[in-house]
Amino acid sequence: MKKIDAPPQRLLSRRAIVQTLPSLGLLGLAPGAWAQGAYPNRPLRVIVPQPPGGGFDFVARALADRLGKQIGQSVVVENKPGSGTLVGTDAAAKAAPDGYTLLMGSVSNIALNMGLYCNLSYDSLRDFEPVGLAVSYSYTLMARKDLPFNSLKEVVAYARANPGKLTYASAGNGSGQHVLAAALWHLAGVNVVHVPYRGAQAAYQDLLGGRVDLFFDLSSTARAQVEGGTVKALAVSGAERNAMHPTVPTINESGVAQLDLESWFGYFVPSKTPAEVQERLRSELARVIAQPELQETFRKAGGKPLNLSAAETKALVKRDVERWTKLVRDIGIKAD
Repeated sequence: MKKIDAPPQRLLSRRAIVQTLPSLGLLGLAPGAWAQGAYPNRPLRVIVPQPPGGGFDFVARALADRLGKQIGQSVVVENKPGSGTLVGTDAAAKAAPDGYTLLMGSVSNIALNMGLYCNLSYDSLRDFEPVGLAVSYSYTLMARKDLPFNSLKEVVAYARANPGKLTYASAGNGSGQHVLAAALWHLAGVNVVHVPYRGAQAAYQDLLGGRVDLFFDLSSTARAQVEGGTVKALAVSGAERNAMHPTVPTINESGVAQLDLESWFGYFVPSKTPAEVQERLRSELARVIAQPELQETFRKAGGKPLNLSAAETKALVKRDVERWTKLVRDIGIKAD
């Protein structure tokens, strides 16, 4: 019998392969699964829009070290300060949306900047997506030790009767301390004079020296002065009392204004980052944030660990961006 040769196998053309890929979805393999399976295959970087040593840097590095171990790739922190937080945040907004560049975001650069700058190069809600928020810090309103008032209500009553007689310090025009205090005085309907300094250290020197009356600073930083008795703690800015100052009332409890601000910190990515990459980052970061050891690290530094779902995170960011953009513009605070 004559042997019949099998027809020669043909190599699939590039076009045929491309045309075949969509059908993988029928097998339960969406095209994005290929990207997710390969991601990440090189180190990630986190842009921190402030110098080393501050709150941004502390949280960014605490997360980066643990996230790197979680995903099996290095996560490198890159400090990119300049013009407040503008330079680093703008660089992150313009980075390739591939999941390899993240931004350390906070109320400062994500929410407050939207109202502080007239020609901002980015839009926080349009250009970024939150990956996860890890921790938040409240502010404590401190008074110089010899100021003859022991509550925020007494301060406001005096300021109302004596416009322009009291002063408040900040770490600089447009800083979180400035915006929070200005919002408080605006809502309380009183005139307290702003004295901007170049950093918190200089503000503390004049507060302790009695040359300025009031100063809002992060509760974690204010703790040493409050516990040392060198200043008076009048109020905290969170929606709830701070565990470090359990006897100090919130602004809302004081009855002079309805206002709360907690400076949250977390990772963001450019909004056009593929959805499957965002989900991978969210799930891995959520595991990191849930680590008891990390939460204890944040508590010891005066923070409140956060445990929010993706929907809750997005809603909180959107609420704060919209609320603070409007309030900052209503007050007329400008940083440029």
